[in-house]
Amino acid sequence: MNIPIFPILMYHSIQKMPKGTVMRSLNVPPKRFKFQMYLLKLLGYRGVSIGELHLHLLSGKPEKLVGISFDDGYKNNLTNALPILRQFGFSATIYLVSDNIGESNNWDNDKGIYQHQLLNDEEINQWVSSGMEIGSHTQTHVDLTKCNSKNSFKEITKSKADLESRFDTTINHFCYPYGHFNDEIIAIIEKAGYLTATTTKRGRSTGKSNLFLLPRVQITHHTLPYLFLLKILTKYEDRRSR
Repeated sequence: MNIPIFPILMYHSIQKMPKGTVMRSLNVPPKRFKFQMYLLKLLGYRGVSIGELHLHLLSGKPEKLVGISFDDGYKNNLTNALPILRQFGFSATIYLVSDNIGESNNWDNDKGIYQHQLLNDEEINQWVSSGMEIGSHTQTHVDLTKCNSKNSFKEITKSKADLESRFDTTINHFCYPYGHFNDEIIAIIEKAGYLTATTTKRGRSTGKSNLFLLPRVQITHHTLPYLFLLKILTKYEDRRSR
């Protein structure tokens, strides 16, 4: 019996950045992003939010779906990615850092990474009203494995409560900052009422995947069309999860 495969794409910034930019790989040019969405549509796939994908992971119903996720909540996800998503009839999930809304990715300051503007309240409401989804990426983008239990609990639960209150929407989906987690953190996420959690572990999700350890397909500046297709259609990413 074939098990349905549902790749979850992991994006960050959708913006063209000059050569020499620190961690330029995290920035996918809009034209490249648009061509990737075009390829999905051409192949008969539909890009969906994590919320919609979750239902298919539970049911195991075979359908050509690809989850689309954006980490951190950059403004360019709205200005550059949203029009493209809407053009192709796709939806997506942005994982927000609740205490940094309207600010920048200041957790990257010590790494010399470019400071992108993060979505503010009005822009997040625009994202949601466009049929898109938001999830939690903690309060401050902290490495949860370096926190004590009290702080980890606060980062996970307070971000959910704050986002739900602020944007009048249910927050069901979580993303681990830096992809770091342990058994205690997973237990807190389950207890907090989240339905899924995504990682940076490479691979494509299936109905047999642990819903709190969902692998993703990382899409970077260097993901040219041939590599994009390899990642989606073959075991290329799955082999790298081992």
